[in-house]
Amino acid sequence: MKKPSIIHHPSSIISNTPTKVGVFDSGAGGLTVVKSLLKHRLFDEIIYYGDTARVPYGPKDPATITRYALEALEFFKNFEIDLMITACNSVSAHALPELRAKASFPIYGVIEPGVLALKNAGLPNSSRILILGTRATIGSGRYQNEISRLGFSNIEALSPSLFVPLVEEGIFSGELLQSALDHYFADLTPPDAIILGCTHFPLIADAIRDYFPNRPLLIHSGEAIAEHLESSGFTPERAKETELRIFSSDNPEALKEIAKKWL
Repeated sequence: MKKPSIIHHPSSIISNTPTKVGVFDSGAGGLTVVKSLLKHRLFDEIIYYGDTARVPYGPKDPATITRYALEALEFFKNFEIDLMITACNSVSAHALPELRAKASFPIYGVIEPGVLALKNAGLPNSSRILILGTRATIGSGRYQNEISRLGFSNIEALSPSLFVPLVEEGIFSGELLQSALDHYFADLTPPDAIILGCTHFPLIADAIRDYFPNRPLLIHSGEAIAEHLESSGFTPERAKETELRIFSSDNPEALKEIAKKWL
């Protein structure tokens, strides 16, 4: 495993009891979850692992996604983490039961917190809900089923697969992104809320929201998981700095450069 990059982020609360979390994603997208965790100052240390050698997970079958996730779990067992967050929606959709069965620490996905954030938004059940995610996430039906249980019936789910490579290329605005937005959204009735069910999508959140004249509510996985942990009573004392250690399965320097730009 390549040597990680280490980034320090200031915090304001002093503690003698470190709290360490592992954050796993199929690539760089999970850094948007890390950004929210840093903003909420929940942990003293964050161990980030991006499986950049095998990104993206979205087109892969559930058995492969689960196998990759279990391999990531073995990686995190080297760090004595207190809990693990699967920032990848595709992993959250398919692999959580297997991960939890083999882990000695709590494991959180991002789908349940996202659905809970929608519930807490207080929208009427007649609202139009648009779910955006990878093929694996949308194909699992997890978001659709959970949102339906809240009483919403006007639900649409899309897999805008072009968004991920655009974000990976650092294209957050401009003609290429606008063309992709037109491709997926031109025929849609404007939604009242959009679930950003892929960790890449928050980086183009403004463009997604502004595409629709009503500027719908956006629900972002990173903010949802951070707020879910806080509302669940997870309020540990924290150190002056949060140490972020970044590992990847391939080209860690490239991931480090992305972290500098996104965080």
